[in-house]
Amino acid sequence: MPDRYINAIVKFLAARGYQPLKPRQLARQLGVADEDYGTFREAIKQLRDSGRVVLGAKDALTLPAIGDRVTGIFRANPRGFGFIVPETPNAHGDLFVPEESTGGALTGDLVVATVRHRGKRDGRALYAGTVVESLRRGQNRFVGTLRRAAFDKLKPLRGSEAAGAAWFVMPDGKFMTSPIVIRDVGAAGPPEGTKVVAEIVQYGKPGQLPSGVIVETLGLGGKLEVETLAVIRAHGLIDEFSPQALADARAATAAFDPHDAKGREDLTALAIVTIDPPDARDFDDAISLQAGPGGRVTLGVHIADVSHFVRPGTTLDEEARGRGTSTYFPRKVVPMLPEVLSNGVCSLQEGQRRYCKSAFITYDAAGEVVATRFAETVIASAKRLTYQQAQTICDGKTGGYERKVVELMRGCLDLARRIEVRRRKAGMLHLDLPDVELVFDAHGRVTDAVPEDLSYTHTLIEMFMVEANEAVAALMDRLDRPVLRRIHPSPEPASAEPLAAFVRAAGHRLPRGASRHDLQALLEAVKGKPESYAVNLAVLRTFEQAEYSPTRMGHFALASENYCHFTSPIRRYPDLTVHRVLADYCRNHLDTRPPEHVGELVQLGSAMTSAEKRSEAAEQELREVLLLQMLAERIGQDFEGVVTGVANFGMFVQLRRFLIDGLVRLEDLGDDWWEVDAKLGQVRGERTGRHYRIGDVMAVRIVGVDEARRQLNLVPAGQAQRAKVAKPQPQHKPQHKPQQPKPATAAKSGTPAQPPKHRNRRGRGRRR
Repeated sequence: MPDRYINAIVKFLAARGYQPLKPRQLARQLGVADEDYGTFREAIKQLRDSGRVVLGAKDALTLPAIGDRVTGIFRANPRGFGFIVPETPNAHGDLFVPEESTGGALTGDLVVATVRHRGKRDGRALYAGTVVESLRRGQNRFVGTLRRAAFDKLKPLRGSEAAGAAWFVMPDGKFMTSPIVIRDVGAAGPPEGTKVVAEIVQYGKPGQLPSGVIVETLGLGGKLEVETLAVIRAHGLIDEFSPQALADARAATAAFDPHDAKGREDLTALAIVTIDPPDARDFDDAISLQAGPGGRVTLGVHIADVSHFVRPGTTLDEEARGRGTSTYFPRKVVPMLPEVLSNGVCSLQEGQRRYCKSAFITYDAAGEVVATRFAETVIASAKRLTYQQAQTICDGKTGGYERKVVELMRGCLDLARRIEVRRRKAGMLHLDLPDVELVFDAHGRVTDAVPEDLSYTHTLIEMFMVEANEAVAALMDRLDRPVLRRIHPSPEPASAEPLAAFVRAAGHRLPRGASRHDLQALLEAVKGKPESYAVNLAVLRTFEQAEYSPTRMGHFALASENYCHFTSPIRRYPDLTVHRVLADYCRNHLDTRPPEHVGELVQLGSAMTSAEKRSEAAEQELREVLLLQMLAERIGQDFEGVVTGVANFGMFVQLRRFLIDGLVRLEDLGDDWWEVDAKLGQVRGERTGRHYRIGDVMAVRIVGVDEARRQLNLVPAGQAQRAKVAKPQPQHKPQHKPQQPKPATAAKSGTPAQPPKHRNRRGRGRRR
């Protein structure tokens, strides 16, 4: 049926960086088999007839131009404006909605907006929307803190109750800034300061506060377990399995016979090790190395065979798919699979026989791949190493370790370095975005943050996992088999000039039409300098986010033509889907089982990308909350910071010790007429000539923390003035010349947040 291709075609044409293709070229990119091309052409015809795609020059397919009305999902920005993601994609993409034109829409609402032209930028037409109708509210439950105050203290808009006391919930985060009035709190209700989930039952007329009811009480705010649960609820994570899913997991565990290796290669005599963080319990990958003739070596990457235990059609599989990924919080994991599997029979524990899917990659003396093969295996890890222990061996401190383990690590170190040299030469980008590890006291409160472990063994494992992922994707390409790939398109040409301007503001140069190697040279030039973090983050933000899709597109940052996720099926559902196809290949069943339809894979890829974003956002937000709680106890203290961005209302300064951004408002810089130059990335005082630029080191003082809004307020150290706690959007009359709302910053506007991590807590480059 043509329907199975329609969504795939539209999504591909809407992708950032799409270059118009003819139907046959598009079919190849989407992995459509020759025998299905007629059905694919029919899908294109239906899309043309309905006006959803058009044939442009040389019969290349494109999306239609934006119309005079758009229906779509509204996404609010903390600074007041927003964007509409159209239900029916168009060539323009998301529609900008100014603050005064949002019509009270909230993030997730389905709205209708009129469209107006607002000029051009870089040769591209710009449009703005005005919300004229809300068709459906996208969210009616919000997590926040229960408070009690007089109505006049709530600062309600016109038409609200003018007198009396009220209970209200102040929502967490930046997207819902209005208090929610609660009318059902009785004498036996939760006390003030309790974290709750509130459901809005009445949004109210224009000028009125929404009202709602408490649907769940989480506990007193400030406690680690309560704050963790609050973030879980706020992001809609599922933290409990159904009885049937647990029963499926227990049944799969009970049926497992580790000594039944029929049809599997027995590798239990081979020296194999796992390398993970000290607190890890779900060991989903292990490595081995075997020497061959002529300086060749064969790397074995052995991945837990989750597909043996999680079968399609079971409740367990449905719930794993619904979660999409595991989410790692400090001291708590929300797993994709029940722990009886993730920490039990699927985990490659030391000395235990475990089923694996293994990729064997043979390298020559120069670190080039000369052969690959794949097999279903049974292994027994000879040693469970932490990254620090593995690094100790690599550094020559081998006391207490078996000779086979020492020789394995030495060989792996040499191979990893050769692979890294080869990949860097090919253009692989390594972004230097350091992270910190939180330090907790006995009561679960964050007391400090220390730099993350940077042992080379993190890079060693990352290199090996990238190689295995690439090898499996290349196999699927040779087999002409559609699977979920991990794709990362090259940056749009339009993003090159803003990045070049930002880099110039930081005192560096980037040539026109910069290549991967130019970006490598830039990142090397800023290494170890104060502006390094800001420049690395600016480069990251020019990239389209990597996503899951069956599209045959490579991975720009890794300089890889074929890439998929294969190495973490315990905690990523896309890897599990790849394992199932690989199982058919290893058992010679590919020709007897029909491949999944491309349209179904497109929908699954979209869901998995959304699940990953949700998990990332939850992990990042909790770290933010815990750091802000700690910094709230350090108000008045001075720290060294680095300017990471400027906006028309102030500067973003990152505290170097904690890697968290705070806002220094322009009025707190001193009595002057402050000019903001977005292109140069600087703020300059007209009278005094003082200036601040991106990358400048400056001492700042913490003057306020707004935990609910996730904001940190700073002033230059030594300023003898009292600053107010930051609000989501400044409402002042600044002594400066206003600029466009888009800041020249490496961080998101108004977001004192940690960046996406280069490595997650497991040290695996998880987000690649």
